[in-house]
Amino acid sequence: MGCSCSSVADDGSKQVIRAATIIQNWYRGYRARLKARQRCALTIFRSIEYADEQGQMQLSNFFSFMFENYAKAREKDPNLVTQLFGSSFPDTYEEEDYTKMINVPDSYNGPRLQFPLTFNDIEILIEGFKEQKILHPHYVLAVLHEAKKVLMKMPNVSHIRTLPYNEITVCGDLHGKLEDLLLIFYKNGLPSDDIPYVFNGDFVDRGKNSIEILMILLVSLLVYPKDLRLNRGNHEDILMNMRYGFTKEIMQKYKLYGREILKVLEEVYTWLPIATIIDNEILIMHGGLSMSTDLNLLHRLERHKMKSVLMPPVQSDEDTTADVRSKIGGQKGKTTLSQHEWKQVIDILWSDPRSKRGCYPNKSRGGGCYFGPDVTAKILSKYQMKFLIRSHECKPDGYEICHDGKVITVFSASNYYEEGSNRGAYVKLGRYSAPRFFQYQVTNSTCPRPLHQRVSTIEGSAIRILKERMVSRKTDLVRTFELHDCSKSGKLSLSQWALSMESVLELNLPWRSLSVHLVNRDKDGKVEYMSSFQDVQIKKPVKEAHSSLIETLYRYRSDLQIIFNVIDTDHSGLISMEEFRDMWKLFKTHYGVHVDDIQVDELANQMDLNKDGSIDFNEFLKAFHVVHKFDTLHKSDTLAFQE
Repeated sequence: MGCSCSSVADDGSKQVIRAATIIQNWYRGYRARLKARQRCALTIFRSIEYADEQGQMQLSNFFSFMFENYAKAREKDPNLVTQLFGSSFPDTYEEEDYTKMINVPDSYNGPRLQFPLTFNDIEILIEGFKEQKILHPHYVLAVLHEAKKVLMKMPNVSHIRTLPYNEITVCGDLHGKLEDLLLIFYKNGLPSDDIPYVFNGDFVDRGKNSIEILMILLVSLLVYPKDLRLNRGNHEDILMNMRYGFTKEIMQKYKLYGREILKVLEEVYTWLPIATIIDNEILIMHGGLSMSTDLNLLHRLERHKMKSVLMPPVQSDEDTTADVRSKIGGQKGKTTLSQHEWKQVIDILWSDPRSKRGCYPNKSRGGGCYFGPDVTAKILSKYQMKFLIRSHECKPDGYEICHDGKVITVFSASNYYEEGSNRGAYVKLGRYSAPRFFQYQVTNSTCPRPLHQRVSTIEGSAIRILKERMVSRKTDLVRTFELHDCSKSGKLSLSQWALSMESVLELNLPWRSLSVHLVNRDKDGKVEYMSSFQDVQIKKPVKEAHSSLIETLYRYRSDLQIIFNVIDTDHSGLISMEEFRDMWKLFKTHYGVHVDDIQVDELANQMDLNKDGSIDFNEFLKAFHVVHKFDTLHKSDTLAFQE
């Protein structure tokens, strides 16, 4: 009988173990499927982000075209170029004098700084920003001017050493996410003699607190110039800021003095060092390497001549184009980097590592290159470096190690694409220890949502922005669909639909698996391709506008925003009808956009509601936004997503 009881007990234990194993395997599979969905959503975000950056880089060709055309126009109308690209500051303008003219009223209740700055000012600034106070423009300009003086004395490549008793902390992209910076300081400590930092670029854009981050970092630099290093990233660029939000943030927060702040900020950017080397063996730069990376050249080039990645050197014997370029760049001289020097800087700011050997064009971003493990090994060996620390790419875990441990990517902005999309991280380097990684994720909730809810939110946002990209290319997509639909049935095979999507959008996405979120399929598995657009549309600003014009303006809205921001020299948001027409004609000619000028004129005239001869172009562009009539993922109510 005892044996019988033992047998029953054994059978019961086996069943419990078997059940536990089944549950465990199911849960592992469930998490794996959720993680796969999350990775797919991140791939969508990243592909569209890089496609936008590619368009941004390609704007350089347009600006070169524009310079050449306005150089010719200058001969006929000398005032035209000055009107569009000239500085508003008189020749006798002195930066420090202008700052002194801005009084701080007694009623101001934000952070008050005392020069020369001390550690106490860092704490005051942080506490003020925690309370969402806006730093007075007097202090903003003063900090920028002082920071420029300090940066001008620094070399292109900063050399620092670790000490036996402390470590150097390296942070990656912050992108205006103040909560991440504050969390880093809470976990790791404020900058000081004992807690040195290297911030590896992309402090600004995308997030809503770029100026606050920049002020904290620059004030910390002024207090501890030997213990804090700031590398330039590809977003420390005044024309990038026009597209990705920092210019708008400055003008909203500082209205009256915004233009002056942007002017000085542009100069500060150019003086930021472009790399840091620790202990003569750890190379830190924002993007990466190329086969032609020359550290000796990077040490000696005149970095302040690199005004913007969107303004490559123009090889010309004439001075006219150089005059225009100097005006738009705020530079009074005609000097610029050589083409080779410019390419060197572009590569270290924009390049990305890949597993494929060799060095080949970074077609996703449109700038820099993809570099393989052989390139990394060759360049590091040539300059006797152990490994490279870079940033520039969002990673799910906040960091990634590749190329046999010789390349470390560190990205410090958590929730970069969407809440829950990724962790942030920083790395600590000691003299006698391996790199140590610290991860975190800012959350507004004391009890984080379950993984399936976070993944569904991320996935929903990714699908929405992908649909917006699809509707911006609707005409091209429909033309391609119909080309493959020989029977005119309105249906394609899944493979034909996927090939059509990739050929037009060029996003390198898993279209077949994404089809469940994007299109309807019949009982035979055929794709009803017009269902790609059934739940999204571009809201028209005026009923009479031609559909092809609406789609064109929506597709190029970001590029047009930058171009018109250049025209709008006082950042008022208003441009004249004549400026609108001139710039549209240049844009249309360069991009080969086939839209009738009469249509554009009619639309502009209708947008000029008060008939004062000016267009509120910011509102003009906001009129073109995508409306989601229903959400196939969440079956939510009708939502409108505006630019």
